[in-house]
Amino acid sequence: MRGADVMQDELFCYPTLNEMVPPTHPLRPIRDILITALREMDQTFAAMYADSGRDSIPPEQLLRGLVLQALYGIRSERLLCEQLGYNMLFRWFVGLSVEREPWDHSTYTKNRDRFIGHEVVRELFERVLDQAREKHLLSAEHFSVDGTLIRAWASHKSFVPKDGPPPPSSGSRGNPEVNFKGQKRTNDTHASKSDPGAKLFTKSHKDGAIPCYMGHVLMENRHGLVIDTRLTQASGTAERNAALEMLAELPGEARKTLGADKNFDTEEFVRQCRELNVTPHVAQNTSGRSSRIDQRVTRHAGYWLSQFARKLIETVFGDGKQHGILRQVKLRGQRRVDLVFTLSATVVNLRRMPALMELHPSG
Repeated sequence: MRGADVMQDELFCYPTLNEMVPPTHPLRPIRDILITALREMDQTFAAMYADSGRDSIPPEQLLRGLVLQALYGIRSERLLCEQLGYNMLFRWFVGLSVEREPWDHSTYTKNRDRFIGHEVVRELFERVLDQAREKHLLSAEHFSVDGTLIRAWASHKSFVPKDGPPPPSSGSRGNPEVNFKGQKRTNDTHASKSDPGAKLFTKSHKDGAIPCYMGHVLMENRHGLVIDTRLTQASGTAERNAALEMLAELPGEARKTLGADKNFDTEEFVRQCRELNVTPHVAQNTSGRSSRIDQRVTRHAGYWLSQFARKLIETVFGDGKQHGILRQVKLRGQRRVDLVFTLSATVVNLRRMPALMELHPSG
């Protein structure tokens, strides 16, 4: 007998959110790691809010929402809050009960500067990494470094002369047609009205310059987990400067190795690495010149292992751009973009850690 295509709502509904999520769902171990990290941040959260007044939305829920946004590549907080209205999986992950109304998207705007001021996302990154450290998942000797361009929330026509009149424009006020053809524009003479911190830059002579920032990652080579990040303005030396800054903060005095691409094969970078007791396993740049490293480094098997392992760092950027929130950020200002970049690196670690922790349950 054919059933009728009629949806009839039940008077009572008893299943809980936890029962709706399959026991083997990949978000379960990620949520467990995240909850453990957030519990360790209780003192930071206590310092962020006053002791009296109306109760705020728990910062733990807001942070789980941001992580969810990066995990699923949800393009805006407005869309995230819309999803929380009907997506039971998202409600369970955030910790929002069925009876509660999802909060307004402006809540994130109001709390973002508070998160930045207390470096909440940076601490979350460290607390997640602490759990990997407790399981002995991190290498203390072998690392890789690289940088990537992060397209800013600014257009080419937003770049106007710092001194002098702007280029002629026509059309609508909200989206004018700007004629800047034939003008030489550099970061010394022009700046973006939309995001003054963004710079025009390209990593390839074959591609045009874009308004962007530059994100930098230091990765340990054992399991490909990110152990440090930096967000800087884009320049030809930013990658090497950020790498040296992150290397200087590595704990321990034992000799370390660093895998990197040809951009790091410079005399100054190699010299400063050795001063930090780091052996530079950089790819040799022999285009019209000799490399700054020789057979004293390249003859060892460890050099080729570093060159093999360093390519895994590209997946960190690939995850953030293809599936996450890094292809073009929706926030303006270096501090806000730094929050997004650090959050994306945290999510990469959260994706990789459950399987590693299952393989190494006792560390």
